[in-house]
Amino acid sequence: MEFLDKVSDKVITKGKEVTEKAKDIADIAGLKRKIASCEDTIRKNYIELGRLYYEKHGQAPEAEYDAFCWAIADAKEGIEELEEEIRKVKGI
Repeated sequence: MEFLDKVSDKVITKGKEVTEKAKDIADIAGLKRKIASCEDTIRKNYIELGRLYYEKHGQAPEAEYDAFCWAIADAKEGIEELEEEIRKVKGI
């Protein structure tokens, strides 16, 4: 009987350890989801901040932003040209 009691105690102890480990893993996963959400908020706000800066200062940006603003302007011009090609292909 003593042997069964020891085995039973070990099984219960291991079961508790496994349960606690599973809870820890679930807690970590939840925290990582919250971190990802915060990072997404930061990313979206960086994008919006850049858009607002470009709208206000894109034609005459400060020197350190010049390359970014010109890259955006060039890309916008490229989009317009490609859209014109699409219209031509469609016969519009």
